[in-house]
Amino acid sequence: MAEGDRGVILARLEVDYLRQLYYRVGERLCVRSTVTRLGTRSLTVHQELLQDDAVALRADVVMVLFDFDTDTSRPMTDAERAHWSRYAET
Repeated sequence: MAEGDRGVILARLEVDYLRQLYYRVGERLCVRSTVTRLGTRSLTVHQELLQDDAVALRADVVMVLFDFDTDTSRPMTDAERAHWSRYAET
């Protein structure tokens, strides 16, 4: 299987909008991301978007590892687990 045939799909997205965001030309917002769960075929990432040092949005994202050739989920490789583990909660 070619490496390009593997990917990740979005299975679930839960978002809480906590306060209004303001558009400011040239402003870069901060997004904090933490892996909260590493499963066999999926992972969950918690994210917070900040503006003016205050959290404006919280999201929990479930991503499923996917094989596009077979159109099915697939197990996480050791290399993928090592990569995502670097961002896991400690």
